[in-house]
Amino acid sequence: MELVLNGRKAESAARTLAALVEEQGLQDAKVATALNGQFVPEALRATTALGGGDRVEIVSPRQGG
Repeated sequence: MELVLNGRKAESAARTLAALVEEQGLQDAKVATALNGQFVPEALRATTALGGGDRVEIVSPRQGG
C-alpha cells in the first residue's frame, strides 16, 4: 500500500504501525510514532492498523548541541 512516511511517499506491506517500524529496521531503536498527526505510544503500535494514504511519522531522539 502507499502511505506517506516522514513526509515522503512510500510503499509498504505493513498492516500495523509496529510492522512498519520493524520493516524500517527500527524495532530495537527508541522511536516516537504518530499516525495522521496523532501520537501513538509503543504499547499501541501492534494494534494500530494502517491504511492507504495514511501519514506516518517515525522519529528518534538526537543528541547534540
